[in-house]
Amino acid sequence: MNRTTLYLIGAATALAAITGVAALTVPEAPSGDASATAARLPVKRSTLLCPAPTTSELAETTYTSFTPKGEVAGAAEQKSSAELRPAAPALEAGGPGSDKSGKEDDKDRKGGEAETRDVEEKPVVALKQPGTPATATTSASDAPAVIGTADGTLAPGWAAQQTTVIDAGNGRGVSGAACTAPDTEFWFPGASTARDRQDYVHLTNPDNSAAVVDLEMYGKDGMLKSTSGEGITIPARSSVPVLLSTLTAEPTTNVSLHVVARAGRVGASVQASDNKLGGDWLPAAADPAGSAVLPGIPSDASSVRLVAMATGEDDADLNVRLAGPSGRLTPAGHESLHVKSGMTTAVDLADVTKGEPGSLVLSPEEGSSSAPFVAALRVTRGKGDRQETAFIPATTSVEERATAADNRAKGSVLSLTAAGRTAQVKVISSAGSGGGSATSKSYTVKGGTTMTVRPQVPSGVKGNFAVTVERESGGPVHASRMLELPQGGVPMFTVQTLPDDRGTVAVPDAEQDLSLLTD
Repeated sequence: MNRTTLYLIGAATALAAITGVAALTVPEAPSGDASATAARLPVKRSTLLCPAPTTSELAETTYTSFTPKGEVAGAAEQKSSAELRPAAPALEAGGPGSDKSGKEDDKDRKGGEAETRDVEEKPVVALKQPGTPATATTSASDAPAVIGTADGTLAPGWAAQQTTVIDAGNGRGVSGAACTAPDTEFWFPGASTARDRQDYVHLTNPDNSAAVVDLEMYGKDGMLKSTSGEGITIPARSSVPVLLSTLTAEPTTNVSLHVVARAGRVGASVQASDNKLGGDWLPAAADPAGSAVLPGIPSDASSVRLVAMATGEDDADLNVRLAGPSGRLTPAGHESLHVKSGMTTAVDLADVTKGEPGSLVLSPEEGSSSAPFVAALRVTRGKGDRQETAFIPATTSVEERATAADNRAKGSVLSLTAAGRTAQVKVISSAGSGGGSATSKSYTVKGGTTMTVRPQVPSGVKGNFAVTVERESGGPVHASRMLELPQGGVPMFTVQTLPDDRGTVAVPDAEQDLSLLTD
């Protein structure tokens, strides 16, 4: 081995130390595959953000934190922690103390810092070990947003969720939000500024310097006029809710919200409340792409609305298919969809599942360009004044592993979609937060179908448990988890998609890549 190779191996080792990854064996890959030159190494630090859950005095929120068990080199010697801590609640944009435009007053924004209140430093919930979830419950109407960090053996695959049950009033129902990593850009097709909706986008800044965010909204005719969606300051380690209807004078039923951080990074989630249909959290959709999978439409959905927007310069012409238990179906009257560039398109698919669970698969029409778009579904269950809604955005596939942190002995339903080739997956139910033994079961999901399973309940389970999906072989798998908590004849439910947990990162193997170099 020559000196150049040795130097580069040392550089790769230093890079691993800087980026915070630990040792892991290199996965096998076919000859000539680019992945053969990279090791998948577990991350050593993770950040997750969750919005303030509710302002209702008739609500109860459960926080759940979980890391799957895994092999990490040197685990016995590592000090590990995973804590969700309160963010400092800043003044609400468009609320008291602001200029009603979605920005803080100039006096509050001096130096990039808006007014914040003192916040207790005690963790909301602290995870102690992999494989067993930790939970905490609050009935406070002023429960804060949370900023979480995990390191050591608790970082790879760390997941957290908040589940809120509101017994009555505006937003009545179950609202579930998976805590997400900070980023600089988000898309939310399915938001609204209609008079019967109260949609807030919650912006949470995990860092020690202020972030600056721009909000853009698009309706059926293009961008909505707004004079107050630019330059919203999110103070350090704080969270700011913005009422979308205050940003425009145009009430619009179907909106695509674009969140861009021009400085710093934030977490973003939309809290959607309907006067008649309850409410839930609308998560960000997967990044714009030429195709999409929206998994987990329940079999008893009484109404399904698809909202999409082409984000590039070209229109998107899409095939619309439903992947059901026995294969792909074409929804009658909705075989295709034309989505205009920069405009939001909405189509009501009614009871598209016809009594069977399924997932929506959107792909370019033959001969059309793969124009990038974003998409989400609003799903309604129930009838009359006993209806409840949830949202299913397009999501990325489970490359290795994904977790739904909060599950109950009754009410959890897992949807697994193999949009292409047949796939094999393992579903692991963890020990309960108060005791019990983990259990697992493997499934084969046939290509072009959606399989719905109720995760096995852990033996002797006490408290909540986590459900982890591991892709073992075959084609891509898209997944979601529905949690049903019916109450008073209302089919209260929430749906969380399960994107890959990104518990590992690819680090180039300098010896493999560069061993042919000479001095």
